[in-house]
Amino acid sequence: MQGRFLRFAEIIQQAGFEALPREAVKHLEGKLWELRISGRDGISRAIYVTAAGRRVVVLRVFIKKTQKTPPRELEIARQRAKEVL
Repeated sequence: MQGRFLRFAEIIQQAGFEALPREAVKHLEGKLWELRISGRDGISRAIYVTAAGRRVVVLRVFIKKTQKTPPRELEIARQRAKEVL
């Protein structure tokens, strides 16, 4: 999963989010977006925001264990987004 995350980061840096598979990105709320990563070890999510210019800030990465994004993970991401933005 870490390797796939790094590969997604390279794609974003070189070609932008438009070059990622459509199912890899999901809007959560407000300025929060989710990068969906699947691998042999399971499923993980990276919650991020786009900041000034072309900057992308990853706020929280976690292993997904339930259907929905856990409220606690969203709350941590919201708090960190306030600090960044």
